[in-house]
Amino acid sequence: MKRFGVILLVLALVLCVCLLGPRLLKKAGADLGDFTGGSDYGGDSDWGDSDWGSSDWSWGSDDHDNGFFFFPMGSSSSDGGGMGSILFYVVLILILVMIFSRKNQHQHAAPHAGQAAGAARTPDSRLTPMSEYAALDPNFSASNMREKLANVYVQMQNGCTTRDIEAIRPYFTDALYQQFDRQIRSLKANRRINHVERIAVLDVNLRGFFQEGGNDHLVAELKTRITDYTVDEDTGALLSGSKTAEKFMTYEWDLSRPTGTLTAAAGATTQRHCPNCGAPLSVNESAKCPYCDTVITFRDHDWTIYAVKGIAQRTANP
Repeated sequence: MKRFGVILLVLALVLCVCLLGPRLLKKAGADLGDFTGGSDYGGDSDWGDSDWGSSDWSWGSDDHDNGFFFFPMGSSSSDGGGMGSILFYVVLILILVMIFSRKNQHQHAAPHAGQAAGAARTPDSRLTPMSEYAALDPNFSASNMREKLANVYVQMQNGCTTRDIEAIRPYFTDALYQQFDRQIRSLKANRRINHVERIAVLDVNLRGFFQEGGNDHLVAELKTRITDYTVDEDTGALLSGSKTAEKFMTYEWDLSRPTGTLTAAAGATTQRHCPNCGAPLSVNESAKCPYCDTVITFRDHDWTIYAVKGIAQRTANP
C-alpha cells in the first residue's frame, strides 16, 4: 500500500508539471526584445484599467499563499492508514487543479496591486523639454522624428517575425543590436517562429533630452498595439501567446548621438562613406559595406537607439 501511495505522489507531481509547464512557457517574452509575455505588467494608467485584461506575473501575487506543501506519508501498515494516504494524495491533486484553475480565471480580471511593475521611466527631472533642443540643432524636426521612430518600430517587429533584423542594424548601437540578435538566433536554434502581427503605433511622445558623456540622449515613449504568438517551425503548433488577444504596449526608447551632431537641412543629401574603405554607401539598402563587409551604423551621422525599456503591457480580452 505504501508503494501505491508513492505512485500517487509521482502522479501528483506529473500533474503539477503538466499544469505549470504551459503557463511558464506562456510567460516567455515575445516581440523583439522580449518585452511582451503572458502576463500584464506596469502601472500605466493612460490606457485605462477598465478596458484591458490582466493576469498574474508571479505565482505568489494573490492575497493568500499559493505555495505548494506536502505532508509525510503515514507509516501505518493498516488498510485504514494506507487509505488515508491515498485520500491525501487525491485531495492534493484536487488542490493543485483548483489553484491553477483560479490562476487561469484571473486572466480577464482587472489589474490589481500585486501586478508586477514595469521598467521605471526616466524621471522628468532629468529631462530638458524638446522645445529647447532647437537651440542645439535648428534643423531638428519633432514630427519627422516621431514618424521615423514609428517606422523603425514596425520594421523591428516585422524583423522579429522573419527572424532577420540585419537591414535595420544601422538604427541600433552595437550593444543593443547584439542583444536583439541573440534573441533571433535563439529562435532559429530552437526552430520557433515568433509572429508579431496587427502592428500599430498609436502614439510617439518625445519626452525630452539630456546630455551625458559627450552624447545627446533623446527619450521617447511609444504606445503600440500588437498581437504576438510563437509556433513550432516544423509542426506549426502554438507554443505560447495568442493569435487574437491584442497587447497594448508602452516602451521607452533612449536614442543617442554625439553632442554637436546636426540634422541635415530639409532636402539636403548627406553622403555617407564606409569608415573602413571609404566607399560611398546607401545604408537604406544594407547594413554592411558592399565592398568590404564593414558593419555600418548611423552612430556618427544620426540618432541610434541606445536602450529600450518595457514600461507596461495591457492585454485586451480576445
